[in-house]
Amino acid sequence: MREIREDNHRLVMVEDGQEIAEITFQMQDEHTLVIDHTYVSEELRGQKLGDQLVKAVVDIARTDGRQIVPACSFALAQFKRHQDYKDVWRQDEK
Repeated sequence: MREIREDNHRLVMVEDGQEIAEITFQMQDEHTLVIDHTYVSEELRGQKLGDQLVKAVVDIARTDGRQIVPACSFALAQFKRHQDYKDVWRQDEK
């Protein structure tokens, strides 16, 4: 059985006691999380585990009333793909 655990600014997907995927984020400020790393073990890629982890961080941000800066390339691709993340996507105006 797979489960997602929160552990000190990261979410870890665990299966049978083994960490199989993770996403890390930092607080940029009181209102903003920065997703800075996503990893899925090579043999499990393509199973949408990374997608699930990004969604879990989005859910945390929504619950806490925060915005997200998707700094890692995988998270950024997810935010571009999912219009429903727009409410938490912090896009600084240039």
